[in-house]
Amino acid sequence: MDWGAEGLLDGLEDDAAKAARARLLDELHADGVPLEELRRLVAEDKLVLAPVSRLLSSEERYTAREVAEMSGVEIGMLAASWRALGLPVPGLDERVFGDHDLEAAKLGALHRQAGFDDEDALEVTRVLGQGMARYAEATRALVARTFMEPGLDEHELAHRYAAVAERLLPLAGPWLQHVYATHLQQVLRTDAVTQEQRRTGSHGDAQQAVIAFADLVGFTELGESVPVEELGSVAGRLSHLAAEACDPPVRIVKLIGDAVMLVAPEPEPMLDCTLKLVELAGEDEAFPPLRAGVACGQAVHRWGDWFGAPVNLASRLTTRARPSSVLVTEEIKDAAGDAFAFSDAGRKKLKGISSPVRAYRARRS
Repeated sequence: MDWGAEGLLDGLEDDAAKAARARLLDELHADGVPLEELRRLVAEDKLVLAPVSRLLSSEERYTAREVAEMSGVEIGMLAASWRALGLPVPGLDERVFGDHDLEAAKLGALHRQAGFDDEDALEVTRVLGQGMARYAEATRALVARTFMEPGLDEHELAHRYAAVAERLLPLAGPWLQHVYATHLQQVLRTDAVTQEQRRTGSHGDAQQAVIAFADLVGFTELGESVPVEELGSVAGRLSHLAAEACDPPVRIVKLIGDAVMLVAPEPEPMLDCTLKLVELAGEDEAFPPLRAGVACGQAVHRWGDWFGAPVNLASRLTTRARPSSVLVTEEIKDAAGDAFAFSDAGRKKLKGISSPVRAYRARRS
């Protein structure tokens, strides 16, 4: 086919670039990609990614109704699961699903047979979708950073991406299964089933927890003076430092832009981790200083996140902490061991908390 006559080589300046795109178009067209789809890929600058996308997908053979019927899952539940995963829900009679989608729906049917409440299962599915979306974005960025080179033509780059995907895909399933099993084992080490829970038949979401927040001082102002890419590097550096500072039983709950939230069952490991995190940030002169707040109390643990009074208190304390310092409540001070020393920071009026809170600055003894 004359791709130039079709207008699919427009915008390319030299003959080498045109020849490379023409080769890629020839391969995709011979592999069954229709002309209109090729036009769309070129118009949206997605032609280079087409070989990988085709590698990940399967032939579009089924409608949503057909997938529901063949998998034994009600169409409403199937659509709710797709939404929970963060995936688009097409028209019920659009033929856009393949064998991979059908097999996934059958796995979902087996999962339901375990007896979980549908609404609870959908909440867990949302957590899975959010985590996998971030993992997919991170993988895409990793591949782009590694294999993108100046002047690389579209044909070569497309085949590099496809070759990487072919190598990684067989590893993804076993690797994710191992990571999941390891994390689940770690969760079970810190969990317990009490006599009261066995008597009432209720797990109980509320439990004693130590919560910490740490945020970057001046991050908002920094965003007005540095390029967006550099701002993203700063946030990524915070994630790296948090992972370096935290060891079980302290766990990272989530990263929220310029802040990280941590949870632990006891004050001592949390204080050690929080102080280490602030110290690590202080060792890098090019990195903004951190400040942190730590509180404890009954908190609700639900779907991988934490809620309640100690969460709010730790967050508010963080906003009142000085750069490179850690503010804690009196309860944390009294429960901490001899490895830490404290100085009185006075009573703090905190937003959303009715009574002033006595705060202390923590440091290593």
